[in-house]
Amino acid sequence: MKTEQEKMIAGEPYDAHCQEMIQIRTRVKGILHRLNVTEYYTERFHDTMRELCPNSASDVHLEPPFYCDYGENIVAGEGVFINFGAVILDGARVTIGRKTLIAPGVHIYTARHPVDVVERREWEDCAPVTIGEECWIGGHVTICPGVTIGDRAVVAAGSVVIRDVPADTLVGGNPARYIKSLNGTEQTSV
Repeated sequence: MKTEQEKMIAGEPYDAHCQEMIQIRTRVKGILHRLNVTEYYTERFHDTMRELCPNSASDVHLEPPFYCDYGENIVAGEGVFINFGAVILDGARVTIGRKTLIAPGVHIYTARHPVDVVERREWEDCAPVTIGEECWIGGHVTICPGVTIGDRAVVAAGSVVIRDVPADTLVGGNPARYIKSLNGTEQTSV
């Protein structure tokens, strides 16, 4: 029989409010507190960052404050920059490609909740988010569960991304829509 955490990682419905999951998130909250109050760019800061996000590159540049659910499901590549106020709800894997820039206040969500109130009391599930290499995610962007953003894409500030974004495109708005190609080819929709 799977634990609730194993169900979550597998993308299956799970109980996020059971004691097992509360204990995991409580431990992570302690690490986040340490990260967010530790003097920046000290050895202790880097050690705490590695403890929180062990599957990310060692040179990820993170500006506190930072918030997440689990940390271990965040896979950020080399040279990633995450500005202050980022929130990553990482029940599923969140992959951020190398040299991607994330502006202040960006929220990335993997959790999905049933619309039916009875079901919503019982379970949720998660869908992974993938952001390609060398992307620029503007300030206060929200990225919803299951979205993939292609390499070198730019998401304009304040956008809500509910659908996949092709590589080399600029999108913006709520919901985010195609604005223009960044490599000279035209595309008609996102």
